[in-house]
Amino acid sequence: MESRKDTSLRLDGNVERGRPVQITVDGETIQAYEGESLAAALMASGRRVFRHADPGGHPRGVFCGMGICYDCLVTVAGQDHVRACMALVREGMQVTTRGE
Repeated sequence: MESRKDTSLRLDGNVERGRPVQITVDGETIQAYEGESLAAALMASGRRVFRHADPGGHPRGVFCGMGICYDCLVTVAGQDHVRACMALVREGMQVTTRGE
């Protein structure tokens, strides 16, 4: 049986994270960690708005965090309609949001 790396929250409050990597978001390079969701990386970089709803233009970002609501859609490497909460960060990822 394959063993998995324990990434759970410890009682001391420390979380073991994946390897640090660089991704590009809207032309800006940010640090993220392998194994975390793209939504987590975007929020950690201070981004809350990933796109605007059509119609109405209302700001959208992470809502459900589990791929059901589709509010966190971004473009990854030219592929539109990627759910940021479901996509895992990987080195060199190119991301485009339609946020503010």
